[in-house]
Amino acid sequence: MTTPRDDYVSVRYLVDDVPAAIDFYTRHLGFTLHTNPAPAFADVIRGSLRLLLSGPASSGARATPADNAGAGRNRIHLIVGDLDAEVTRLRDAGVAFRSDVVAGPGGRQILIADPAGNLIELFQPVA
Repeated sequence: MTTPRDDYVSVRYLVDDVPAAIDFYTRHLGFTLHTNPAPAFADVIRGSLRLLLSGPASSGARATPADNAGAGRNRIHLIVGDLDAEVTRLRDAGVAFRSDVVAGPGGRQILIADPAGNLIELFQPVA
């Protein structure tokens, strides 16, 4: 089943290497490639999330003011069923971690980074 275009929630991440970002999201996080006019731009899909990967030559990156062009403090939030298994799998694959596992009342989480330094939160809710 595919998601109608209007049902996607799109998030734009500025990246410095679109092919590396495509590889990261499709290989490690279960996204599928949607369109690929790289090296300027590509988008990947996971469920109803459409992640816009905008390289330096893309219109999205060019429209971004210079003082806001770097990776920000925002992050996408992906729910996982077994955080410990995901941590092991991603560590074995050489993925960069930006935090340790943190537990709170709603569940446990850890932050990883894509090749451009954008953050991704992996979250396992309390059962």
